[in-house]
Amino acid sequence: MQEQYRTVARAGVHETEINRSRFICALAPAATEQEAQDFVARVRKEHPTATHNCFAYVIGADASVQKASDDGEPGGTAGVPMLQMLTRREMRYVVAVVTRYYGGVKLGAGGLIRAYGGVVGEALDALGTITRRRYRLATITVGHQRAGRLENDLRATGRTVRDVRYAEAVVIEIALPDADVEAFRGWLADATAGEAGLELGGEAYGDA
Repeated sequence: MQEQYRTVARAGVHETEINRSRFICALAPAATEQEAQDFVARVRKEHPTATHNCFAYVIGADASVQKASDDGEPGGTAGVPMLQMLTRREMRYVVAVVTRYYGGVKLGAGGLIRAYGGVVGEALDALGTITRRRYRLATITVGHQRAGRLENDLRATGRTVRDVRYAEAVVIEIALPDADVEAFRGWLADATAGEAGLELGGEAYGDA
């Protein structure tokens, strides 16, 4: 698995005008290829009279799924430069749709490539990006008398506390960078006088 990846901070829209053509870039995070395709379909419904609705998306922390469409623009002048902008910025789990309303001035192949790639880059700048890191999920089991203090200590030291459940014992779910697991094991033993149990689980991505 990749150690980290970048994605768009939120869904949103950025618009620019180039030689009287309107270029509207809609960006959104997408966890799966189906989500990306659903987003493309939604944007197309919102702009049924547009000249083109071109798209590109990258799914997977390792960018294993990459698709692009020129939607009637000359081959390689729309979807590909959009996709190249996403991959150049190392974006993952993201979908971009650029809607064009033709303004009567032809841009030529070079102009189209710059326009489609450029508006995606501008949209990324406008909406912002976030980095997500790979974490090891872990479960701490501790007695009630130590749980409150331990939870506070975890948060105070910047640990990612995902869940706290109170039963016979208290179960605290956290996420740790893989490299920190052994050091954390020692810290936990010191912090709880050896009374807390630590069980490692699977892996997930979280905000860095």
